Amino acid sequence: MSEAQTKMAIRLVIAADHGGVRLKKELTAKLIGAGYSVEDIGTHDENAVDYPDFAHQVAEGIANGRWERGILVCGTGVGMAIAANRHREVRAVNCSDTFSARFSRSHNNSNVLSLGERVVGFGLAWDIVEIWLATPHSDDARHTRRVAKIEP
Repeated sequence: MSEAQTKMAIRLVIAADHGGVRLKKELTAKLIGAGYSVEDIGTHDENAVDYPDFAHQVAEGIANGRWERGILVCGTGVGMAIAANRHREVRAVNCSDTFSARFSRSHNNSNVLSLGERVVGFGLAWDIVEIWLATPHSDDARHTRRVAKIEP
């Protein structure tokens, strides 16, 4: 499978609250420009909304197989990750560095990435997203065993 086919094969969703809408818009444009197919489910302006509403919508879609991976953006990324992790089958990680992004995928098989618009600038956010999307889950038995222990 070519790189372009691999990117298009990932069913990707992105969402933000009002505190992350600007970064979400920038990331969405960059993802599309890089060849990803991404569904943007909102919010689309800076009017106040409740972040759990978007986190739950993404997490439910991940859990039921509608999307393979999700990206959530709010002011810090913390609330989005907490809300998303309330759902079975969801392993949301809040990242503000590339090392954590890489290992959250390879060791923990994270399927939701949350970012904080007030924490990371666009350049670092894009680096985190690129690494997170490109890193496969390790097939090492110890990582698979540990991820299996996360679900009740």
